Amino acid sequence: MALWDRLRDSAQTMQTQLQSKKNELKSGGFRDASMAMCALVAAADGQVDPAERQRVASLIATNDVLRNFPADDLQRRFDENLAKLTADFSLGKVGLMQTIGKVQKKPTEARAVIQIGVVIGGADGDFDKTEQALVREVCFAVGIDPAEFDL
Repeated sequence: MALWDRLRDSAQTMQTQLQSKKNELKSGGFRDASMAMCALVAAADGQVDPAERQRVASLIATNDVLRNFPADDLQRRFDENLAKLTADFSLGKVGLMQTIGKVQKKPTEARAVIQIGVVIGGADGDFDKTEQALVREVCFAVGIDPAEFDL
């Protein structure tokens, strides 16, 4: 099976798993961690080009699990997180990793945040090494073995 096919299948599997947990994923901590993850994946290479920003924003607006929250609120949080990363990537990343770390004691939410990272990273068909490394780093931040997600 080609790499692209494996990535696409993995992202689809993750999305299905997320949908099955939708009713458990309504906390503010999950919302904040998810938007932090989306911003980190969008800026994984240290830059955010307008096309990538738009693609991630579109995915946020259409993701069934994230519909538990108002779309304009999610968009505002995503934009604020990207602004932090744009102003100072290293400092912004530390802050966003702390936000994600708050779901560590809630395994369902922690796994869902990682799954969102995989879905966002693989949405363009190229879950590149930089994005994978970032999602792997998030796994460690929330105490989950990256191998669980084939990372």
